[in-house]
Amino acid sequence: MKRKPRVAVFDFTGCEGCELNKLNFENHLLDILHHIDIVEWREAMDDQVAEYDIAFVEGSISTPDCVERIFDIRNRTKVLIALGACAVNGGMNAMKNKQSLDTVRETVYGENKNLFPTLPALPLSSYVTVDYEVHGCPMTQKEFLQLLTSILAGKKPPKPDYAVCVECKLDENECVYGKGMICMGPITRAGCDALCPSFGQYCIGCRGLVPHPNKDAMLNILTENGLSIDDAEKRMDLYNSNEKDGVLV
Repeated sequence: MKRKPRVAVFDFTGCEGCELNKLNFENHLLDILHHIDIVEWREAMDDQVAEYDIAFVEGSISTPDCVERIFDIRNRTKVLIALGACAVNGGMNAMKNKQSLDTVRETVYGENKNLFPTLPALPLSSYVTVDYEVHGCPMTQKEFLQLLTSILAGKKPPKPDYAVCVECKLDENECVYGKGMICMGPITRAGCDALCPSFGQYCIGCRGLVPHPNKDAMLNILTENGLSIDDAEKRMDLYNSNEKDGVLV
């Protein structure tokens, strides 16, 4: 009998929301477990094995300990998947990179700042080879299942390179700008089925930038709708502090 793929889940600097989202699969959970063996996952079990077929990793790399751990995980797995915004592009954690590390440590730890070594908050791909990515904060269950299904079938998962606005139009959503909201959909990578606008909320840009985004046009849209230049730039950097023109820097 063919062995099922051994899957492990790990977390680094992040809120662990993407991991918790996987625990909410409900109707899909038994189907998932029929095709894989989850052999290590701190949120759900304590078992450990020496090697994995697939490793899902959440969170950004932000300490020397993180660097050691991600190299170890990469050496022990065949396929490594960055799970969620923090792992894919540094996420909100990367806002710390706008300040000096000494300032960051002092702000958080005060007089004990020297007891806590820290690094710029970077995505997994800054240190190791990442085979696949699941964008979002948190990742959507639909996209996770689509990626897992593709990998198990030996196929390359799709990765949209267009904006959330395209999905809004396909879903025939009323543009939230018409409701007086500020939305990052024009420069945010699609793949979530415009989940937030479909429920009457604005896009916060958690999936990162589309390739070659028109940032100047986005700034104009934001300022024309009431934001100052400073607030508009902060809104654009919320999940994209490590990105330039849709490419990690």
